[in-house]
Amino acid sequence: MRQFYKVLQKWQTLSAKLSWSHYCEILWFNDNEFLYYVKLVESNNLSVRQLREKIKSREYERLPEGTKNRLISKRTNNITDFVKNSIIVRTSEDYEIISEKTLQNLIMENLELFLEELGNSFTFLKREYPIKLGNRYNYIDLLLYNIKYKCYVVIELKTSELKKEHIGQIQIYMNYIDEHVKAVEESRTVGIIICQQDNQYIIKYCTDERIIAREYELVKF
Repeated sequence: MRQFYKVLQKWQTLSAKLSWSHYCEILWFNDNEFLYYVKLVESNNLSVRQLREKIKSREYERLPEGTKNRLISKRTNNITDFVKNSIIVRTSEDYEIISEKTLQNLIMENLELFLEELGNSFTFLKREYPIKLGNRYNYIDLLLYNIKYKCYVVIELKTSELKKEHIGQIQIYMNYIDEHVKAVEESRTVGIIICQQDNQYIIKYCTDERIIAREYELVKF
């Protein structure tokens, strides 16, 4: 009660959408993390159980530092700001070695959770989306669409460390979607590479700001 009083003194306009039980879960967080979860519950109408799951998954901790800074300064967010790092992929098995096909299957088995890991307003379109380059077909691992930002999202899965050729591959796929699928009024396609291990040097020197890389984390349930 004493802690709640202290929080109430600081944030006198606390949301009526949150119950006492909601606040009991987050009273001890620092200001930024506290406000993040308040807004998360408000925006998504989360139950106490759902809030606990978000906290247990370290959702705030897995946000990029740039996103946290934007939240503090209340700057406008972009489509990739809330893509977690690492991205949690659920599995019921213990894997020492995993293939890209297995990773894709695990994502499809828990698609709703995967879309939540990417942020807001993502919707699934197709796995193994075919595109024809010359006389050969290539296949985009996952093709999504973001309703809020009105753009296609190309997802490529890699069970190795991020390599420079992965950047070139996803750029080709993004450019294809822009030229052959995207409507004029829609925004340019975004690319997300989900890999076993990130390489910040490669991303640092990638000139296309629409491309981001995130590591995946297999979590047994």
